[in-house]
Amino acid sequence: MATTLAKAADGTEAVTHAARIEHVSKSFAGPAGQQLVLDDITLDVAPGEFVTLLGASGCGKSTLLNLVAGLDRPSAGEITTDGRPALMFQEHALFPWLTAGKNIELALKLRGVPKPERRGKAEELLELVRLKGAYGKRVHELSGGMRQRVALARALAQESKLLLMDEPFAALDAITRDVLHDELTRIWRETQLSVLFVTHNVREAVRLAERVVLLSSRPGRIAREWRVDIPQPRRIEDTAVAELSVEITEELRGEIRRHGQH
Repeated sequence: MATTLAKAADGTEAVTHAARIEHVSKSFAGPAGQQLVLDDITLDVAPGEFVTLLGASGCGKSTLLNLVAGLDRPSAGEITTDGRPALMFQEHALFPWLTAGKNIELALKLRGVPKPERRGKAEELLELVRLKGAYGKRVHELSGGMRQRVALARALAQESKLLLMDEPFAALDAITRDVLHDELTRIWRETQLSVLFVTHNVREAVRLAERVVLLSSRPGRIAREWRVDIPQPRRIEDTAVAELSVEITEELRGEIRRHGQH
């Protein structure tokens, strides 16, 4: 994918967007013909920005993420990113026959990191996600939260500037999810990654993001955006988080009612 560049004040080329989605639509073939899933989506993600995509089930959030990842092509419009994005799914997708460290090393190998350097880099990434000493652990020895930390470390091993996350904490219990919110916020701030995060959990969206983007129900269109000016670190139970979540939830309910979903 192409990179969006502009001239900086010193004359050098500077990246202006981690991702740029321009008038993107997506249709799939169905029994009744082509079904429009996404309709004329235009969205930019700035370098270092954390954006959450929010909407009802079936609104096309994951479809849009897959298009940004390059796993599929839009039916119309254009997507450009700053290099190849890393993608993290709801399921950890770790190889059970490999240790935690070897799962990360596989991503390093695919990136072309020489074999003598891989273990050290894998251990550094495990330490970054607070799993120091877990290099030799098998997947079945790890809790759900630990598996998602390894999956995050594997995504970070790709050294992408844009991290795409598709409901990565949805299957976790509330306490584990809250801890991983803290960890993701810390890692995002330390690494200055750009993050595009899909969720259907309004409080999660507000807890994490600098900007929340609401998609309407199918076909997915951008219904509204909110700038989240609540200082980090945030807690999911913070009054300001709760108040903005109520506002966004009412808007989401309105979108669902307008499109006849229950």
